[in-house]
Amino acid sequence: MFYRRKFYIVKSEFVEIFNRHFNETNLPNQLKYGSRLVGRWMKDNENDTVEIFAIWEYDSYEDYVEIESKIRSDEAHLKRIHDWYEKNGGREHVLNEFILEMRNEALESTVMDDE
Repeated sequence: MFYRRKFYIVKSEFVEIFNRHFNETNLPNQLKYGSRLVGRWMKDNENDTVEIFAIWEYDSYEDYVEIESKIRSDEAHLKRIHDWYEKNGGREHVLNEFILEMRNEALESTVMDDE
């Protein structure tokens, strides 16, 4: 299995908009191509920012790469993303004003196999 963590620091005022976008746009498209969501959580940082992160599961790293390639080639999805950014002031504005940090990280298990 391959796991990844998608991590964001978002201004508190933007959390509802950001979470709605995830649930209405990103999640359905990820699931459509075979990504499996383990869970998505958020934590108030008490400085007018919120940490939001999701853990995703794939059969292998190669499956992850293939799924991401399909997602990035989905023209209808790309248009929905573009339109969402435009509705919120443009991509550069959203990334400069509301999404303060963003990371996509591979996770490694620390559980030892008994094989």
